[in-house]
Amino acid sequence: MFNARELFRERLSEYVKETSRYLRYIFNGHLMITMFFFISVLAYYYQGWLTQLPNDFPAALVIGLGFGLIASYSPVRTLLQEPDLVFLIPAEHKMGPYFRNSLIYSFMIQLYLVFLVAAALGPLYFAAYPERTGKMYLLTVLVLLIFKLWNLFANWWMQKVREPGMRKADAAARTFLGIAVFYFAVNGDMLWAGITTVVYIIVFLYDYMVARQQPGIHWELLVEKDRNRMQAFYRIANMFADVPHLKNRVKKRQWLVNLVSNVPFARRHTFDYLYRITFVRSGDYLGMYVRLVIIGGLFIYLIPNLWLQVLFALLFLYLSCFQMMALYQHHRTMMWLDIYPVEVELRRQAVVKLLYQLTLGQVILFSLLFLAQQEYTGFVLTLVGGGLFTYLFMNGYVKKKITA
Repeated sequence: MFNARELFRERLSEYVKETSRYLRYIFNGHLMITMFFFISVLAYYYQGWLTQLPNDFPAALVIGLGFGLIASYSPVRTLLQEPDLVFLIPAEHKMGPYFRNSLIYSFMIQLYLVFLVAAALGPLYFAAYPERTGKMYLLTVLVLLIFKLWNLFANWWMQKVREPGMRKADAAARTFLGIAVFYFAVNGDMLWAGITTVVYIIVFLYDYMVARQQPGIHWELLVEKDRNRMQAFYRIANMFADVPHLKNRVKKRQWLVNLVSNVPFARRHTFDYLYRITFVRSGDYLGMYVRLVIIGGLFIYLIPNLWLQVLFALLFLYLSCFQMMALYQHHRTMMWLDIYPVEVELRRQAVVKLLYQLTLGQVILFSLLFLAQQEYTGFVLTLVGGGLFTYLFMNGYVKKKITA
């Protein structure tokens, strides 16, 4: 006999086992040390910045944005799979307990985001409003939890709607209203906070009425959303370990392909061409590389201490190179590479050469950022230290890990 509660327990158990396998690789020693260093430095400078907080700093807007965005980000994890489109649709009328448990699970696993944001923005709140007590902030966090729960229900109801434009408009409206509510509440404008809350409740009730009018559950959308979330997790895990069931995304990016594909038409440059195109067209590597360059540049620009700036530059060089090493395994399931009339050693050399180019390009960008700030000592240290780090890291670590 079909048991929806037992099905959810089985799916949750499978999901926990699947994700825990890769989380062991993601949260390895390298990443934990890096995260601890980041958090320590950020906390130190954040505390120092709060002691000199300007009187006109828009603290209410920052806290309102943080709370409003966290409240609106309330996805429902149903843990549905593609075969369910065939086998579970006939039992849709018995799936109530399953989806009820999905909502409870989705709310519980998102609580850590609420508490992280509340802990991060708490010092800003008390620095901007020293006359307020801790009870006021706790009350604001409680309201955040209520809005988080409302958004979770609203998202679930709107997933029954077939029109994507209507779902996007509803999500945008609830996000804007949530930001407005928390902005007015933190700023002390309780009248406007109450008015925007009433408007939000009207939208919330409208979502419920629209969902009641839908013919049934939009199974294809639920399966697609869960599949996309798992693929996003697999793409992150693939940077640390092989994920055999990862579906690689490919993007055209023709102008970038034309820019990087200018290699000599010779057999020994076959893998040079392949990995350049892979770096540009894959949905993972180019975006991650650009994000790490931008984040590293922001750290260099914002941190006032020269030695910490140089240290962060080297740290982001390490992170970029370490993540881009996954390029070598990108085509591991493609048998065509094994029948290329090209020496296998050239494949390893092509990846190492590309990593050299990407890392040295990052060294130049970080050095120019020091130069733009007229930090000539930092410019020289980053240029020389980054070049030396690249050479030692490539020859001492990368070449040993990338085996042909």
